[in-house]
Amino acid sequence: MKDRRNQITPSARKRRRFSLAEKQRLVAATLEPGASVAAVAREAGILPTQLYGWRLRLGASAPRGFAPVRIAPESLPAATGTIEIEFVAGARMRISGAVDVATMSAAVAALAQGRRR
Repeated sequence: MKDRRNQITPSARKRRRFSLAEKQRLVAATLEPGASVAAVAREAGILPTQLYGWRLRLGASAPRGFAPVRIAPESLPAATGTIEIEFVAGARMRISGAVDVATMSAAVAALAQGRRR
């Protein structure tokens, strides 16, 4: 019987090295509108977790902020619908019916900063 403890088995694949420029290019591709980290990683032949790690180390992050909003002129009749906004910090704001724009803006600003009251 052979002693297998002292045998060295060569790796089936060589470890792939990415230059800083390649990492930056792949990270930039994930920040494009509508881009999928999983799809970019799959095309590069790496795992999405590796790509997320590069994003953290290179200081890149997905753009944060509010989506563009257009407020209708006050001359239009008030809608009776409901708007619900869920913030990253976990706060939730529900608006029903007509709302004073200044009050709503102040509430959104406070919740966006993580303050509850």
